[in-house]
Amino acid sequence: MSTKLKNQLLAASLVLLVVVFAGVSAWLDHKVQPVAARLDLPIYSVELPEGKKQIALTFDAAWGNEDTQTLIDILDRYGVKATFFVIGQWAEKYPESVRALHDAGHDVMNHSYDHRHYTGLSSAEMVQDVHRASEVIRGVTGTKPNLFRPPYGDYNAAVVEAMRNAGYYTIQWDVDSLDWKDLSAAEITRRVLDGAKNGSIILFHNAALHTPEALPGIIEGLQSQGYELVGVADMIYKNQYTMDHTGRQHPLAEG
Repeated sequence: MSTKLKNQLLAASLVLLVVVFAGVSAWLDHKVQPVAARLDLPIYSVELPEGKKQIALTFDAAWGNEDTQTLIDILDRYGVKATFFVIGQWAEKYPESVRALHDAGHDVMNHSYDHRHYTGLSSAEMVQDVHRASEVIRGVTGTKPNLFRPPYGDYNAAVVEAMRNAGYYTIQWDVDSLDWKDLSAAEITRRVLDGAKNGSIILFHNAALHTPEALPGIIEGLQSQGYELVGVADMIYKNQYTMDHTGRQHPLAEG
């Protein structure tokens, strides 16, 4: 066999090895990605055990306060507990509403102190800001938040890491009601009921124009499908979990 032919065969063999290796790597990535540990992502939704049907309703509170008590009354009427992510300045301005939320059994969690983009802050600045908000909330409720939702939903890996090191689970959502766009109650209801699935975290705002009108139909629609509506803290895994590339939590397999 000539040297030229040997070199050609060697080159072809190397190309084949590269192609096979790339294919195997891609297959492995596809197989393990759904349960790969992704600590750089917030929690968007939760994979629940078979037979457990839960969804979490969440409300961001940063500006107005006209409808907060109305929302509390609606949730109470249906026996539903929700999670309210409030900024520190809002809690300072409306301590009576923060107290009412807490007394009604809802979780009052951290949405920053003054609603800045955390991706533009250093880790030290993030931690200082989130702790400042938590101290305001704890001063009213007596309970320190352990969940954090970044303002504007704006995050990167540094934000998630800083919050985790400070003792907070970073929470996003997989269903956006878009109530902040002043959609009609019917449009909000349709968006939520069409998008919700087991383990969903749904985003609302306490001061959106048509949310109080939409909320009863949403609750009734979800409850009619057998869902228990719970606080985020009661639905997420605190440990022994993995995250997939969509931010969905999965429990670690036993054994």
